Amino acid sequence: MNGKIRHLAIALMALYVVLFLALNYWQIDRTEELAAQPGNTRAAIREFDRPRGPIISADGVVLAESHPITEPGSDVQYQRTYPTGELFANIVGHSTFGLGTTQVERTESEVLTGGTFIQQVRAIQDLFGQDHDYSGSVQLTVRDDMQRTARDLLGETEGSIVMLNVQTGAVIAMWSWPSYDPNRVADLDYDAAYEYLTELQSDPRDPLLNNAYQQRYMPGSTFKVLTTGAGLDSGTVTLDSSWPSETQWVPPQTNDPIMNYGGSSCGGDLTEVFRRSCNIPFAQIAVEMGPDQFQEYIKRWGVEEPLPIDLPRPAASTIGNFDNIDNELPLLAMRGFGQNDDQMVPLHMAMVAATVANDGVMMKPYVVDARFDHDGNVIDRTEPDVWKRPISRQTSDTLTDLMVIVAESGTARCCIALEGGIPVAAKTGTAQLNGPGEPERSHAWIIAFAPADAPKYAVAVMIKGTNAEISASTGGQLAGPLAKQMLDAVFAIDPPTTR
Repeated sequence: MNGKIRHLAIALMALYVVLFLALNYWQIDRTEELAAQPGNTRAAIREFDRPRGPIISADGVVLAESHPITEPGSDVQYQRTYPTGELFANIVGHSTFGLGTTQVERTESEVLTGGTFIQQVRAIQDLFGQDHDYSGSVQLTVRDDMQRTARDLLGETEGSIVMLNVQTGAVIAMWSWPSYDPNRVADLDYDAAYEYLTELQSDPRDPLLNNAYQQRYMPGSTFKVLTTGAGLDSGTVTLDSSWPSETQWVPPQTNDPIMNYGGSSCGGDLTEVFRRSCNIPFAQIAVEMGPDQFQEYIKRWGVEEPLPIDLPRPAASTIGNFDNIDNELPLLAMRGFGQNDDQMVPLHMAMVAATVANDGVMMKPYVVDARFDHDGNVIDRTEPDVWKRPISRQTSDTLTDLMVIVAESGTARCCIALEGGIPVAAKTGTAQLNGPGEPERSHAWIIAFAPADAPKYAVAVMIKGTNAEISASTGGQLAGPLAKQMLDAVFAIDPPTTR
């Protein structure tokens, strides 16, 4: 009898172990896989059966909120709505019952639904109360008024505008056109929402992407800020360096000359060639530095790394493949002045301007300022954080002086002077995309910061060359007025401190 009991005990123990392993396999190892199954709507229903807190702009405007559904027969109890429509779509994103969750709605979902550890602990005291709404709220660094200014300035022109707080990296505005209406994606009519989302996905302009931080473009002469910083810090050039005035220069390994913009004759010391944005001197700086040193110093700016913003899937700026560049020095020369395979993210170019303004320190950009529980108590706030130190303070001072000269008497003089005489520093860029003999096609850029003597805000404007009118203009003429009006608008809200 004892033997039978022992065998039964062993069998029961084995079955218990099998059951334990099976439960762990399905409940832990394959939880995410099961939740992702198209037919499994329990997680989504559970998500939409509890309150979800609001997302709010820095100036107090509600950007996303949930409302109870009163219609009988609905699968879920709450409807997510977006009062500002397209204005914050590519930052806030959307939260839907059947078509996924994106952007801040995705990254801050746990706070918004009350699922963080702190919120759960704070909710224990209300465990037996009537109110079981533990949802939290999220406040952004982005201002509704500045976002509207950027949208109105860009209009229906493809491009991006980004404004940053120089000292913290906080994003004040980040707008790209085209955008989309998240209310239509969050429509409870699944077929209508799916049709709209499919239309957006097939649009070659990528309206579902935040092109300001998820796309990259040829930067043109704005890239000369990086090349100048690299040349100064490496000792390749100084303010006393000088170049002859010439219309073309033939780099090594080719018979095809490099020319200045418009075929102009250009030369002089570093101040003069930066002011006039000559191409040839910056091509020669890159070649003189050589592939290894040029790549090393440019990468100090964070090029080739995804931008460290608190939003999903950021792009990385690039200067192209360097594997065989020793045998392709003409390509290295072109990368020295922002052409060939140079591709910069608009947000990154705003960070470049902010770095020059911030004594050579590059801050991590962020859009989430603070998280709150249901009672308005702070869960946490984002602390500004340094990402890179790409240039010395001395070099940042030199670049500031050079960019002030560009604003006052160089390629930006036409369009960047600020209201009230606030001093501003700038660098323009016209990225030529067409080959020889092809129709003119170029992107227009400007980066700027102000006040130049006590910097607070940096801005980058990129306008895509989608038509002849845009392509025939320079960065100063086309992007400059937009940067000026963005800076004028922010200083109307937050006047600079008088020294």
